[in-house]
Amino acid sequence: MPELNSHPTLSDFQKYVTELEHERDFIHQTTIDKCLLLGEEVGELFKAVRKSEGLSVDSNSNFTEIGDELTDILIYLCAIANRKGINLENAFRAKEEINKNRTWKSLP
Repeated sequence: MPELNSHPTLSDFQKYVTELEHERDFIHQTTIDKCLLLGEEVGELFKAVRKSEGLSVDSNSNFTEIGDELTDILIYLCAIANRKGINLENAFRAKEEINKNRTWKSLP
């Protein structure tokens, strides 16, 4: 079973996801497969948020915690990035450099 060190970087998470995908035989799944699975997890996150905010939810639905759903989303994000050869840490830093030069304002 793969293991993360006690202070992992984003690159460490990406390596971990590659290892767990090999171990669990998910490595054959395509980018499209991973995107569809990511979409399902985002829906589960929304349900978990609804539950945590006290909004009406289907009592027959299974709910997990927000943290669990965010973790699933991170795993799928890493898997998609890995399939496309994207270093998420580098991509994050590059995108934030662009965002720093944008003008942000709230809508009324």
